[in-house]
Amino acid sequence: MPGVETQFADWAALAQHELLLFAAVFFLVGALDELAIDLCYLFGRLTGAIRTPRFELADAGALASRTAIFIPAWQEAEVIGHTIMHAARAWPQKEVAFFVGCYPNDPDTAAVVSRLAKRDKRIRLVLHDRAGPTCKADCLNAIYRAMAKDEIERGGDYTMVVLHDAEDMVDPAALNLMESEMHGAEFVQIPVLAMPLPASPYISGHYSDEFAEAHGKAMPVRGALGASLPGAGVGCAIDRQMLAELAAQQETDEPFARTSLTEDYELGMRIAALGGRTRFARFRDAADGRLIATRAYFPADLDQAVRQKTRWTHGIALQSWDRLGWQGGLVNLWMQLRDRRGPLAALLLALGYLLVAATTFGWGLYLAGWQEPVRLDPVLSSLLLINFGFFVWRVIVRAIFTAREFGWREALRAVLRMPVSNIITIMAGYRAVAAYLKGLPGGAPPRWDKTAHFHHPADVLGAKSPEI
Repeated sequence: MPGVETQFADWAALAQHELLLFAAVFFLVGALDELAIDLCYLFGRLTGAIRTPRFELADAGALASRTAIFIPAWQEAEVIGHTIMHAARAWPQKEVAFFVGCYPNDPDTAAVVSRLAKRDKRIRLVLHDRAGPTCKADCLNAIYRAMAKDEIERGGDYTMVVLHDAEDMVDPAALNLMESEMHGAEFVQIPVLAMPLPASPYISGHYSDEFAEAHGKAMPVRGALGASLPGAGVGCAIDRQMLAELAAQQETDEPFARTSLTEDYELGMRIAALGGRTRFARFRDAADGRLIATRAYFPADLDQAVRQKTRWTHGIALQSWDRLGWQGGLVNLWMQLRDRRGPLAALLLALGYLLVAATTFGWGLYLAGWQEPVRLDPVLSSLLLINFGFFVWRVIVRAIFTAREFGWREALRAVLRMPVSNIITIMAGYRAVAAYLKGLPGGAPPRWDKTAHFHHPADVLGAKSPEI
């Protein structure tokens, strides 16, 4: 009769085998999903349905649309001056007005904006009537009310509203591009580039890889397939009348959803649900070939990165399921499934790392002569081999998209950054599910759980620092 140790080893081997099979099947499903996006992208490139045309900025001083730039800010004194002054120089058109939302209990940020407003009449300080932080959508709604008041006082409505964050570095050609693309659309999103931060090549740098692939491949595929496009919250333009329609849909008569953690993601989806046309505008500047995009630095330390991705996962994968449901045809349903896979991906990644560790430990015991290795049947062996092949393919694809925007040195780092990205995903997925479950009975309004910003791309890329 086998001893207790033998029985335990047999049960452990069986459990490990079944968990390997479970993980392998679901990893294969995810790999096939990504492969489908890859094939759609390749087909679109070959047929011309997906391309990156050149945009000629013929007349930077001309802008047909009266445009309002919304910039919500909470505790952004370190970067807001760089953002506003760079944007004011990049977009010198008199038809542009910058509405910067601040809070009365954040005097440092408000003071910077106030000083800049005295130097450029296009800059407007919008002081919220409540102490902060409330949430980003609430600050945006305060800016919206200030814009509506401005329209009455100055006469004439704005035509286009553009959203940006307090840490963004705008592109000089972006405003004219968005205006051009707004003909035939109610919502236009341009790419976001997460700039590599030298001080944090792996934690901050992993955003460079993710955005390069997402806004270089996944978003163009969504646009080519006619799926609803989510907003990134920055570098997106909304038709003024559509914004009014969004406000009319709410009991509060506000266009931005205060109860959402990711109002930017919902924005494009809600516009599409109202019949609005959404467009992803990926262009390169005709003069120097640079990608016309919003550039920014992303969190440089682990805690800040996990907090940010927790909010994204909570809002997009969990909260939007409750708020938006499942809308549209098969393509939209496919994209919504992709958007909401974050918690499952975190679970599978965590399980995968645990199984790799357990398998490595088991082989160590086997080499020491203490235990037989787990026997893999032909089906599981084949699944693991196929998944490994897909993993190599994923690494190659990510490196290619990173190299296209940042060069091959960053592409090589992208390979090393994949485990960092996975670890952050695991931690954020756990926290997001915990936060979602904790908030189910109550319904407390979300607070602005923002990340701190201390660096601005204008410092590194050679733009003159503002004197504030």
